[in-house]
Amino acid sequence: MANHELSEQEIVRRNSLKALRDMGLEPYPAAEFPVTGHSAEIKENFNDDAEARQVSIAGRVMSRRIMGKASFMELQDSEGRIQVYVSRDDLCPGEDKEMYNTVFKKLLDIGDFVGITGEVFRTKTGEISVHARSLTLLSKSLRPLPIVKMKDGVAYDAFTDPELRYRQRYVDLVVNPGVRDIFIKRTKMFNSMRQYFNEHGFLEVETPVLQAIPGGAAARPFITHHNALDIPLYLRIANELYLKRLIVGGFEGVYEFSRNFRNEGMDRTHNPEFTCMEIYVSYKDYKWMMNFTEKMLEKIALDVNGTTKVQFGDHEIDFKPPYPRVTMRDAILEHTGFDINGKSEEELRDFARNNGIEVDNTMGKGKLIDEIFGEKCEGKYIQPTFIIDYPVEMSPLTKRHRENPELTERFELMVNGKELANAYSELNDPIDQYERFVEQMKLADKGDDEAMVIDSDFIRALEYGMPPTSGMGIGMDRLAMLITGQSTIQEVLLFPQMRPEKKQQSADAPQEETPKA
Repeated sequence: MANHELSEQEIVRRNSLKALRDMGLEPYPAAEFPVTGHSAEIKENFNDDAEARQVSIAGRVMSRRIMGKASFMELQDSEGRIQVYVSRDDLCPGEDKEMYNTVFKKLLDIGDFVGITGEVFRTKTGEISVHARSLTLLSKSLRPLPIVKMKDGVAYDAFTDPELRYRQRYVDLVVNPGVRDIFIKRTKMFNSMRQYFNEHGFLEVETPVLQAIPGGAAARPFITHHNALDIPLYLRIANELYLKRLIVGGFEGVYEFSRNFRNEGMDRTHNPEFTCMEIYVSYKDYKWMMNFTEKMLEKIALDVNGTTKVQFGDHEIDFKPPYPRVTMRDAILEHTGFDINGKSEEELRDFARNNGIEVDNTMGKGKLIDEIFGEKCEGKYIQPTFIIDYPVEMSPLTKRHRENPELTERFELMVNGKELANAYSELNDPIDQYERFVEQMKLADKGDDEAMVIDSDFIRALEYGMPPTSGMGIGMDRLAMLITGQSTIQEVLLFPQMRPEKKQQSADAPQEETPKA
């Protein structure tokens, strides 16, 4: 039943639906339709000199040109589009012309799914097509698709409104072919990374999404309630602490592609739920992880795009190793002239305020340094660059630097002015880890709602002993943006988070229809 006021076009389509059923034709048949070919593959393998190939194809009707007894239509399947030639005499041999005159010419609409059987041939104009010998209606479309029209070589009436595109991704994928390519590349990216890890002998695992303590990152969680246990639970903000427990348990290398949830703002690079990959490898440090990460990103770029270079706006970004390595202190000193070494919390806060950086009294040294770097330095690093050796206050889960206990063995990979990856030589001293958690709780007492809480079970796991370990997290959505050259995270999420639809908002796709004749 319709939950909105029907447009004229929708009324016509519902009448067509009824007419088909009155003729004894089921618009939504249950029987299998055997598909033996797809558009791109058919065109690629066509040979003018070979015997005509018999095929069975299925897809959406995207356009039609009706010319009396003969017509052409364009069929879109999962690989692209192919032209279909329809002849009344072939489709309806003998005296019964109803299938062509009534069903094909009057009751079939753009957007309907049909199955075609016939042979492949080349038309006089040179276009590889399928000569239909039978046509089966597989699914009736009750809403008209937005149709991109052309005039003097210029497209208009295109389906480009981001609000509609993201909310109705199913329409976006049908009428904007480039969108499908983005998500095919995204899947190739995941496959490439997974292959790289598996070839190194690492194990893919799954850890809890519902957690009693939201740990592993500094972020505000989503809170829910478990009725049977009568306890609050949190959607995970990270999976780090569970993966480290597995290292304690004896796995030498584990990784997970995890859906994480953070109850924070939304913008061009942030969505409340996102995909992160985290990997932990025993007996390694952050220096090893930098080399490992460079080679991984080079492989992904080559596997997905065939080159290490990607075009992102005005910048050509090259993922070919090696990547520069710059300390956090040197980065801030280079871009601000301010040396954070040895500075107190008040000195850092005063510098931030004097330089137009928004800070408040709840921020400790770590957050203040993070804000200074984020505002004054981060955007400067367009080519892949490792920012290394973070102050200890910024990194509560990271091992202290082997040469300077005021620093930690941590890197963040910056690409196109944004953080892409975050990695540590993991802190495996349980006493030091507990003291760092206590410092985080002090920040929480000051009003920092993103400060970590003490995870006593994780401390207990470390007390059993965790080997030297390096871990890394990488934002898969941001990586997908870079690999596909998209400037907003919504373009690489099939169903990004949206505000609730306004009542009576025209959420329907634009009511456009091309003439049938």
